Amino acid sequence: MNREERRLILLRHAKADRHSSTGDHERPLAERGRTEAPLVGSWLREHGYTVDRVMCSTAARARRTSELALSEIDDSPGVFFDRRMYDADVGGLLEVVHDLTDEIRTAVLIAHNPGLQEMVGLLSGEGVELRTSAIAVLRFRGTWKDADAGRAALEAVATPRAQHET
Repeated sequence: MNREERRLILLRHAKADRHSSTGDHERPLAERGRTEAPLVGSWLREHGYTVDRVMCSTAARARRTSELALSEIDDSPGVFFDRRMYDADVGGLLEVVHDLTDEIRTAVLIAHNPGLQEMVGLLSGEGVELRTSAIAVLRFRGTWKDADAGRAALEAVATPRAQHET
């Protein structure tokens, strides 16, 4: 990756417990989510992605996804929690991206749908389905403020799953 290139890795939180009695913001991960979140970090490591900054929704399921996924990454950066990312639409997520500083080359956003899925479509012009624990890797040239419609190439999409899942 050259000096002018940036990578934006969008990660949808792992599977949440739909039967939890807590409010939406505090919903924990389901057992499947706790199993699969570390697979996301393993996938990033195995594919050679290094991460400079992680921005995460304040929702409990996103926070736990970040802990489990980043535990699998060598030299993982700290996580910055941003309330704007909870239930954000694509415009709100884009604000978070535009606020990143230029020394950051690769950033991960851990958040929710439909905002993440819409962001992939806006930036790359490609429609993808981001299921829980899904990753979309976007690449573009310029500063973070240049992230806008049609500016990015979709480099990879993956949904790491446990071996028993199909």
